[in-house]
Amino acid sequence: MAFGVGGSNFREELGKLSPEMIKKKNIPTSEYLKRIKKLMSLLIKYKIDAIYLDSSSNLSYFTGLKITRSERLHGAIITSSGEVGYICPAFEKEKTTESIIVDGQIFVWEEHQNPACIITEALIRKGIKNGTIAIDEQTTLIIYESIKHQSNGYKLISASSITKNCREIKSELEISFIKMSMGIALKVQKAAAAILHEGITTTEVQEFIIEAHKRLGSTPPAFNIVLFGEATAYPHGVPYPQTLRYGDNVLIDIGATVGGYYSDLTRTYVFGEATRRQREIWDLEREAQQMVFNSAKIGSSCESLDFVARSFLESHGLGPGYKTPGLPHRTGHGLGLDIHEHPFIVKGNKDLLQEGMCFSNEPMICIYGEFGVRLEDHIYISKEGPVWFTEPAYSIDDPFGQNDL
Repeated sequence: MAFGVGGSNFREELGKLSPEMIKKKNIPTSEYLKRIKKLMSLLIKYKIDAIYLDSSSNLSYFTGLKITRSERLHGAIITSSGEVGYICPAFEKEKTTESIIVDGQIFVWEEHQNPACIITEALIRKGIKNGTIAIDEQTTLIIYESIKHQSNGYKLISASSITKNCREIKSELEISFIKMSMGIALKVQKAAAAILHEGITTTEVQEFIIEAHKRLGSTPPAFNIVLFGEATAYPHGVPYPQTLRYGDNVLIDIGATVGGYYSDLTRTYVFGEATRRQREIWDLEREAQQMVFNSAKIGSSCESLDFVARSFLESHGLGPGYKTPGLPHRTGHGLGLDIHEHPFIVKGNKDLLQEGMCFSNEPMICIYGEFGVRLEDHIYISKEGPVWFTEPAYSIDDPFGQNDL
């Protein structure tokens, strides 16, 4: 059965989308305070006196403060006693004050000053004259070097193990935000499939996807990959547009945010009648994805899921390892305030799955010169086991479970 032939027009499909009313979705102050309480316990446990958070997703996670990164130091310190101090350029003080959710003292620096000195001043004012300071792993090198140069009396370490410990276990509220974001992505995927027609370009589909997200009340997609034909073999796309032809593979990978939390959803199908080869590879991809889901149990290692997918594909002549035709990248990645975050589903990651972890399931099959198939859905780990954020694709002929497309 041919899929997607005779698509509808842009206006018609946009008219079917109604706003999701997501603009009021925000993390309450009480949630940030819980996060800081957990952070305090880890700082005390590992004998760390304070943590410096740069203008990164870590800063947003713990304080709710969202700062666009620039060459100017703009961040916060949180001590092991839970005190918060914000560091910002003097001319940004009023703006920062208005954006603060978690109360804390503001320390400012003027343009001619070294802002790293203000961090030291803030620490001293908080009673920390020496000791161990964890530095946000997302801090730029130039800012880190400046802090290091002014850190006499302090031992600097990476904060990565601390932030990972806090962020990779999602709360029920975080999971609800990701669910809503994923639901929007799935609606956009269905609408995008409905407008396909022979001769449409990838650029036109991308423009539609942007408008569809706006229609649903979401931000424009943080990423917007649309590929046709042979280009579907390249995981992160190609730098040129393509024009859709009958029999092409179609790969669409999109993600926006709700309350700052990302969606990340990929669908692959054939425009028209699939060949035997396309069906065979699509079915292998779907089976590998299901095997990963079935293996995602509390206590299983992250690397074991990658092993399950890769071993299955190798048993069907793909690979071995990262070789193509086959799976050239990890099987999955965590999702939250960043598109890619812990936990990573890859060889060498011996971390054990825990309740609240969220990650992608995308054991893509790449066949350069022909086509690729990536079915990407995300999983969260509940007490009972793995749960899909979105129902996976049904079949190559009916990927969304609605034969009327």
